[in-house]
Amino acid sequence: MRNFTIQRIDHIVLRVKDIERSLAFYTSVLGCELKKRRDDLGMIHLSTGVSMIDLVAVDGPLGRQGGPAAGKQGHNVDHLCLRIEPFDEQALLAYLNSAGLSVEKAQKRYGAEGEGWSIYCFDPDGNQIELKGPALAS
Repeated sequence: MRNFTIQRIDHIVLRVKDIERSLAFYTSVLGCELKKRRDDLGMIHLSTGVSMIDLVAVDGPLGRQGGPAAGKQGHNVDHLCLRIEPFDEQALLAYLNSAGLSVEKAQKRYGAEGEGWSIYCFDPDGNQIELKGPALAS
């Protein structure tokens, strides 16, 4: 039995060719707010109200994992993150395993609310889904 409910999309990760050009577009044109830079990963976190858009440079450490820039063989979207409640790691792992999904233990990740625990799985088409719990107390 499913033991959580989806609250909202926490964040989406977009692979981009020119991270500074994309940063300018999302902040100047769309009004997103720069929340955090991770130059060591080639990643920028942008606030979009209660959710986030993460920009990842295709030629950066994270971006290279996704292969070449977007085209017939490359993808712009790395994964979709869904904010869930409650986040009970053991119950969640048991549920996802019973649904036939191969999952690993939770990892601490940064999202729209701050650092929190996440578990990753894949949909039937191979799209990666992150199930994210609430932010950890400071």
